[in-house]
Amino acid sequence: MERDEAAVLTFVERFAGVLADTGFARMPARVFAALLATDSGRLTAAELAENLQISPAAVSGAVRYLVQLNLVGREREPGSRRDRYRVHDDVWYEAAMRRDQMLVRWEGSLREGVTVLGADSPAGARMAESLAFFEFLRGELPALLARWHAQRGEQEP
Repeated sequence: MERDEAAVLTFVERFAGVLADTGFARMPARVFAALLATDSGRLTAAELAENLQISPAAVSGAVRYLVQLNLVGREREPGSRRDRYRVHDDVWYEAAMRRDQMLVRWEGSLREGVTVLGADSPAGARMAESLAFFEFLRGELPALLARWHAQRGEQEP
């Protein structure tokens, strides 16, 4: 089936906008959406720049951000000096698995907040409720991800 490239680019921009509206940096969101929207999940910096009509410097900064978040990997094209960027397999599952580290850090900060503010103060009570929520979320996340992984395994041919 022939794809409507204009429709694909429109989708990429809309999805990038959704990601940006939820806190993702705009240019990395565009690059990430473009990589997700390719069949191979892989593009060179030149291909990304051309597809998105952005500068190579913008691609470089966006990819550096995405690599730090471990959403995108960098691989060398065989026999070439050019890098190809790819979306990791099961990218959302992996991103959720890494959230555990973030939750641990938030919990530590919130515990400190409860201590500093006093558990009996209104601010301390808000901190304690936030802490309880993140402790609950971190406790439930492994089982949720395991269920997703099991469901996904059942759906594969």
